[in-house]
Parts: sequence; structure tokens; C-alpha cells
Amino acid sequence: MNILGFDPGMGAIKLHSAQGSIEMPAHLASNGTTELMHTTGLSRRQAPPKVRTKAGEFYVGLGAHDWGRPIENMDYDRLSGPEMQALFYGALSRYDDLPEAFDTVAVGLPIETLSGEEARDNAAAVRNWLKGQHAWQVDGVAHQITIERVLLTPQPVAALFDYVLDMEGRFIPERKQVLKRETGVISIGFNTIELLVIRDKAPVERFTTGNTSGVRRLLELVNAGHLYSLGELDAKLRTGQLDYKDALPVWSREISGEIERRWGAAYRRFEKIILVGGGAKLLQNDMEKRFGGKLWLPDQPVLSIAQGLYKMALNRTRR
Repeated sequence: MNILGFDPGMGAIKLHSAQGSIEMPAHLASNGTTELMHTTGLSRRQAPPKVRTKAGEFYVGLGAHDWGRPIENMDYDRLSGPEMQALFYGALSRYDDLPEAFDTVAVGLPIETLSGEEARDNAAAVRNWLKGQHAWQVDGVAHQITIERVLLTPQPVAALFDYVLDMEGRFIPERKQVLKRETGVISIGFNTIELLVIRDKAPVERFTTGNTSGVRRLLELVNAGHLYSLGELDAKLRTGQLDYKDALPVWSREISGEIERRWGAAYRRFEKIILVGGGAKLLQNDMEKRFGGKLWLPDQPVLSIAQGLYKMALNRTRR
């Protein structure tokens, strides 16, 4: 069985399969730049991958916003739009040995997209573009795959499965009990912060929510003059070139406020609190002070959701 975990983050595309994990910054730009072939006296930079789909040509990944017109749609429509398709193809192409088909692709979506009146339509839109045959080119090289089945689940649920399952999709005995007891998940992504609490293998609704206060908010605080695209600032953050020390305490207090409003002091009764996402490392110290020994941070918090999706699909296949 070829299984893929797909975390379509607004900040990065994360994949996990039997071949391992892929993380690609979700920076996208429409192709329209003339590449300078001769720049005597200056260094020549390598262009990011250029993906051709039915919708056109796009630069994808780190540095894409330096080469074309940035596309930064942060609406949830992006999850099923041409930009997500180009990013997905660009990330897939990084696998050395891409299979002809995936039997199952498990996808993690924000809580907001899977709740409310539009939940059914949102799920159908993602499932419809993923399931079936795909063909694209990356830098002139043709690729194609077929996706047989698509599973959808909220992103924090995938983080929970990353905690309780091993890479073979089997339960880790000493961790399985958290599915019965109250366990919290905090997912701090690029666009959203999501809170989930489960008890007896079901969500506790009053403790579960999602909103747009993710790492994007930190970058907006830094970008007071609106001089940079979010992708440019994200690239600086990833390469250690962004000075965010003054903005970090403000953003941290905003995140703490969101958690306090939803959980209050009830977190003290939780068995475990799982912290994942791109913002997990940035806020690790503050979260450890707040939650103490209850907190669990995976070795790779950015990849946790993609890995959890893979484990969840593998577990279902085994059953």
C-alpha cells in the first residue's frame, strides 16, 4: 500500500510517505520574470522550481517571490485552488522515486473548514481535486500519479495520532490511554492556531476551536510598514535573518489569550497537552512555563501532522 500524509499548510507543504518526509515552503509566484542570463560582476542565483499545470506556470518554494508575482491568498479556498495544486506537485516532485499511484492520501485540514454550514462543501472541494489522475511538469520534467482514495481529518487530530501511533501504524502501549482520558492538542501553524481536546475518543466541543492567529500574525507585527510579502518574511525567518525579538512577546501574549479564553484553568485536569506546528518552536519556552510536565513537543513539530496523517491511514489499512 502506497500511503501519503499531506498537510497543506499556508506556510509550508508537508508530506510523509514510506520514503520519508518532505517540507517545502508554501511560497508561490506566477511566472512572468525574465531570467538574467549574464550578470557580470554579480552572483547568479538559481531559480526555484517552475511547475507547469493546467492553470499555468508557477515558481514554488523558497525564493519564489523573488522570481515572479507573489500569490498570497490565505482564504480557505486556497486549499482546493490552482495554487495549492502547484505547491502539492512541487513538493511531490522532491521524492526521488515517486510511485505511479497512491492508494490513500490522508489530508489534514483546519478545524474551521470541517465545521459549520460549509464543511461538506469544503471537504468535497478538496477531495474532488485530489482524487483521480494528475499530470504536471517541473522544470520541463513530466510527472504523473493517480490517487485512489482521499481521507480528511482536522489537523490537530493528526497530531494526536502522531503521538499515540508508531511508524508502523501500531499503538504505542504506554500512550494509548490518552485516547480515553482528556488530552489537549495545540497546533500553531502559519495561518491558524487550533485547539482540540478529546475524551473517550471524541472531541470535547467547548474546548475545541480554530482561528487565524498563527505565525502569520507574528510576521504582520514585524512588517509594520508593509514593505515585504509574507513569503519574503517567512524566508527571512527560516534562514535566521528576521529580527522578531520585539514582536515575539506581543504575539506570545495573543496566543496565550486565545488558549486562556477557551481552556481557562481546565487544562490542569488534562492527561497530556501536545504542541505541534511551525510556531511550536518559537513559543516552546512560554508553553513549557505555562503547562509544565503536561506538555509534549515532538522532535519535528512542523512535520508532526503529516506524519500523524500517514500513521492514521496506515492504522486504518492494517485494521
